[in-house]
Amino acid sequence: MPVAQVESFTKGLGELQELWPIHWEKLALDKDRIALDPDINEYLRRDALGILLYITLRDDKVLVGYWMSFITPGLHYKTCLTSSMDIWNVLPAYEKGMAPVILMKRVETELARRLVQRSFVGEKLHRPCGRLYKMFGYEPVERFWSRLIIG
Repeated sequence: MPVAQVESFTKGLGELQELWPIHWEKLALDKDRIALDPDINEYLRRDALGILLYITLRDDKVLVGYWMSFITPGLHYKTCLTSSMDIWNVLPAYEKGMAPVILMKRVETELARRLVQRSFVGEKLHRPCGRLYKMFGYEPVERFWSRLIIG
């Protein structure tokens, strides 16, 4: 059974970068026009500031999933500590079992430990995960729309 824990993004970056192309291939739109090119320096900066939450999902010490969100006071509600999901993923072999639930339970525990008041999460409409979010009490509140303007 996989285990989820908070880890250092900075220390785990090399290992994580090996999974990003799998995540990108599974979820990204317009792959033929927009290359995967994460701003590693910005992630490292946010990690150094202590606002990047990085939770790993490991099966026998092998990274099989991860969660990243940013925890900051809300820009519109500065007294409300808010977690804004950046990305999360589990490898395809782990998608259908309990792995996503194990990861999400650990996320929820850590958000509570850090006294986060509000958490925002997202899903790709072509790869929905709302059922998982509903299990943890999340409700849909907003829909984002996208259009590729150049390319």
